[in-house]
Amino acid sequence: MGDNRKSNLSENAYIFKRTVKAFAHSLVYGLCSIFPVDNRKVVMWTFEGNGGYGCSPKYIAEELLERNRKAGTDYRIIWLVNDTHKEFPGEITKVKSTLWSRAYHLSTAGTWVSNTRTFYGTRKRKGQCYIQTWHATICIKPIGLYRGALFPKMARIVSAYDSRMIDYVLSGSKWCDHMYRKGLLYRGSIIKTGTPRCDVLRNQRREKYGQIRKAYHVPDEARIMLYAPTFRGGSQSTKRTVDTDEVTIDFGRLVNALEKRFGGTWYVLLRLHPQLAAKMEKIKTHQVSDRLIDVSQRPDMNELIAASDAFLTDYSSAVFEANFIGIPSFIYADDLQAYVADRGDLFFDMYKLPFPVALNNDELANCIEQFDEKAYYQKTKDFIQKNGIFEDGRASKRVADLIEREIQRRMRHQNF
Repeated sequence: MGDNRKSNLSENAYIFKRTVKAFAHSLVYGLCSIFPVDNRKVVMWTFEGNGGYGCSPKYIAEELLERNRKAGTDYRIIWLVNDTHKEFPGEITKVKSTLWSRAYHLSTAGTWVSNTRTFYGTRKRKGQCYIQTWHATICIKPIGLYRGALFPKMARIVSAYDSRMIDYVLSGSKWCDHMYRKGLLYRGSIIKTGTPRCDVLRNQRREKYGQIRKAYHVPDEARIMLYAPTFRGGSQSTKRTVDTDEVTIDFGRLVNALEKRFGGTWYVLLRLHPQLAAKMEKIKTHQVSDRLIDVSQRPDMNELIAASDAFLTDYSSAVFEANFIGIPSFIYADDLQAYVADRGDLFFDMYKLPFPVALNNDELANCIEQFDEKAYYQKTKDFIQKNGIFEDGRASKRVADLIEREIQRRMRHQNF
């Protein structure tokens, strides 16, 4: 009883502190509202500024820039980043994400595009358009109200605050149409555009296949498994933390199993979640091999998926994106019970998904060596149909069209 009371007091004190800070931040947005809104200014960010030029905002940006070049539009893209050393195309202005830079640029932009929440205390002006792409297609790990009692009060407050500002949430499946209501605490418009970050999987696989091999000095004829563990420790009741536990996979054994089952020479590309990659240069593996390459600092997960021949994760939603383009995908969940205890019940019984599931290295090697391609593709087909997944490679175009319609709407309104 005493420990619970102490914990509640600590959480309430943290919430009070965050609320006061958010109010102070909102005053800065109020000051910046004296500046006019530029209808064709688009502000983007990924993973709260920790991400770089990646995920769905990247592909929306590329479509807008292509329209600038070919159709003569004049979109101005501002990208908020915590690390200004990250690389961006020259046509995009990267800005260090600080309170004042966020307040100024968000207050003066016609459109916001993000794959994560805004900062608590952000204020949106009347007529501005906020498009939330989120950073998942179909999820394994629960989010929002689906976490039940494990959803912290502070996270709920921030989620509800942000969702009240959102104008559109993008969806690439019927499953997401339903899930986003509780998952994002959202009551607004959900539009079936498809997922912009999945466009590369439909349109540029051959290009990325060669490009990624060249970038990491992987032989052209070699095959790649991408290993991408998900983010942990990001939804605490009080101060946010990032878990950096050592990976327990035996990568030498993993490569041997891949070569035994599929033939050829295999490499493993290891890619941390952007929230984790921002905190450390390399994940702890204590395994040295020329077949294991850390690609965590590459900002775009999906171009890596496009270049891969197999995919491995624990609970990342990216496994579904690899799956629906036919890449053999596997789950390595060595901390399944602990993860569920911390995060909440998963959206799916993992053993009913199309992917073979392993809890240790022995099981992982066996899953790969005994991989049944025919059964996998049938399960994939059934899963896609059941969950109404629709990704045709045109999502970015649909979102750019939406942005253009919103601009025209604002301009008509301003003329009256």
